[in-house]
Amino acid sequence: MDNLFFSRVEALRALMRENAWDIVILTGSDPHGSEYPASRWKQVEWLSGFTGEAGDVVITSDHAGLWTDTRYFIQAARQLEGTGFVLHKMRVPEQVPIPQWIASLDMDEPVIAVDGLCQSVSAVRALQEAVPSARIVGVPDLLSPLWTDRPAIPASPIITLGEDLTGESREAKLRGLRKWLVLRGADAIFLSTLDDIAWLLNIRGADIEYNPFVISYLLVTLDDAFWFVRKDAFKDPDSETADSFLELEADGITLRDYDEVSFALSSLKVDGVDTLSVDPDTLNVFLREAIDGGDTVPAVQESTSPVALRKAVKNAVELDGMREAHLEDGKVMEQFLYWVSCHAGQVNEWEAARELGRLRAGIPGYRGDSFQTISAYGPSAALPHYVTPEEGSALLEAHGLYLVDSGGQYLFGTTDITRTVPMGPCTPLEREDYTLVLKGHIGLAMAVFPRGTAGCQIDALAREPLWKARRNFGHGTGHGVGFFLGVHEGPQDIRQNFNPQALLPGMICSDEPGLYREGMHGIRHENLVLCRPVGDNEFGSFLGFETLTLCHFDTSCLEVSLLTQEERAWLNQYNEHVYRTLGPVLPEEVAAWLRTKTLPV
Repeated sequence: MDNLFFSRVEALRALMRENAWDIVILTGSDPHGSEYPASRWKQVEWLSGFTGEAGDVVITSDHAGLWTDTRYFIQAARQLEGTGFVLHKMRVPEQVPIPQWIASLDMDEPVIAVDGLCQSVSAVRALQEAVPSARIVGVPDLLSPLWTDRPAIPASPIITLGEDLTGESREAKLRGLRKWLVLRGADAIFLSTLDDIAWLLNIRGADIEYNPFVISYLLVTLDDAFWFVRKDAFKDPDSETADSFLELEADGITLRDYDEVSFALSSLKVDGVDTLSVDPDTLNVFLREAIDGGDTVPAVQESTSPVALRKAVKNAVELDGMREAHLEDGKVMEQFLYWVSCHAGQVNEWEAARELGRLRAGIPGYRGDSFQTISAYGPSAALPHYVTPEEGSALLEAHGLYLVDSGGQYLFGTTDITRTVPMGPCTPLEREDYTLVLKGHIGLAMAVFPRGTAGCQIDALAREPLWKARRNFGHGTGHGVGFFLGVHEGPQDIRQNFNPQALLPGMICSDEPGLYREGMHGIRHENLVLCRPVGDNEFGSFLGFETLTLCHFDTSCLEVSLLTQEERAWLNQYNEHVYRTLGPVLPEEVAAWLRTKTLPV
């Protein structure tokens, strides 16, 4: 038994007894519904030792369970060993979500405690519907009495982006949002989501690792905008943050302290807000209670925030920046893959990740990686979100497959790319799996579909080659990507889960089918693609994809006989495009190597 995590659970159970709580639920998110929380809100990791981005825990008097999805099954099983936690699997046919699991306990009027700051209104409602007899108690910072060295709320410097980079001023974005409010008959909208706030105000920070966000809330009324933010650097009148704040105030943004938000929400009608729009999927229950608990409570309209959809459809300036980002990133990737090919059997996973980071850091406008680089050789790659260890990394041997999933944040865009490359001779199974995954990637990249099609309706194009061979992968095929924002963003995606959001021209998605064999190898081929019009006729308007990523696919371990003529033509055309675009701007020896890697198959 892992005494550290066992003792933490036992301490939580003692707190439960003191407060007469039967069940405690903790999520892997934060007060803003973030996928990647700052260290302060990594409650699941502190309690259980599980470090994956998607995980929730339920503690009862005799059960400690962790719920996570297919991306993390292997990782969770390893990290939970000896802790007393039981793994509950999601995104599988036999899944039992947390509300239904609690309902199955058949407890009489259980008291369920949740961290009110880190549970959304929608999540708590779903829990209440599943367990109608339960009394749900929202406890802000529930773990703080036990987590004595808990990190503080981060506060890093911020910058503002000009219209030359974003293509639209914050004034124009706010005008558009206010028009939406008028059409809805609302006086104000409250925003919790960090990427929406960053996009709307044209601000960027570094409060969350790999994400250029600022921990904050935003209240936009028909006449004002109030930004609730904690920025210690504001005290320095010569700092870039202070200059940014002055610029925001000049544009009509009122700065208020982050900790004032609950008071402000409890006095909205005093400030002239009669009708407030909120998104129950992102608003936490603590703040909803603040709204409802005021002396004069406004009418509340619940609606999906319109900001996410506006943000997802990139304008012409953003698209130019994303193309520039992929050109610069492509040069780095080709130099890196050349370096890897020259060091087979000489470097390990960690050393390779460091080299890729060093190359990216040389790009002007580089602001860090867009997520932690996954550098995984052989069996390591069977974990879709493998965390490359600094100590004990596997050697990149001169055979088999090496997977590297990485990306960069630049002032002019965000990248995300995965390449699986042969380090030398590969087994017949490795070659077949590699080819089937690439067939799926190509199938989606070549897709043509009528306007109004959702990502879930074309997901099968990437899976069909694998399904026919009775193989599959558990994660989604595609996610949205922000403009110098989150590497994962919505509202669009390409996955089997039903999401009615149509793919629209200007949206950028990943195309990343995969295949994972525990203890053997993992394969993923990922490019970013731009949804664009491809023609109109009497049958309607049709859309397709333009591939933005510039980096060749290695053909040396392909089973070419498994490719159709159309797939071969796409692959040859793509590799030739990569060579013609990057060859002239690469070092001579890398360009010569790339030529050999992009010859037709």
